[in-house]
Amino acid sequence: MPKQDTSGVHIWLIMMKTFLSLRANVEKSMRGCQLGESDFRVLEVLLHKGAMPVNTIGPKVFLTTGSISTAVDRLHKKSLVSRIADDRDRRVHVVDLTPKGRALIARVFAAHAAEMEELAQVLTPAERLQLIDSLKKLGKNAAQRLIT
Repeated sequence: MPKQDTSGVHIWLIMMKTFLSLRANVEKSMRGCQLGESDFRVLEVLLHKGAMPVNTIGPKVFLTTGSISTAVDRLHKKSLVSRIADDRDRRVHVVDLTPKGRALIARVFAAHAAEMEELAQVLTPAERLQLIDSLKKLGKNAAQRLIT
């Protein structure tokens, strides 16, 4: 039996292929909801974390300052989010879900969660825990190396 490749570059390749396959499944399942991936991420963070300033949302959903402003504008035009100037600092706008936005993202997120659960069913509970721990360990190491 040939030796399994455990090199760092092979780990990277496997992770990228896995990510791209998972992402393709997400995109397929979201086709009918009229939300792009970045809009989904913005609505999802508001659903789970609550209202927050625009500049706080961006880093949480991996969008630049310009991209998060564009996404919030797009969602506001669709009446999915509200923007309210902060009482303490009028330059800061707090973004929150509208009832229409909350209903949409609750439905779409439930379908997304079911899709992810279906894809992950090939892993036992122990394998899931091991994968989570391993990915966190790898991610923290990579992040730490960027600092030093």
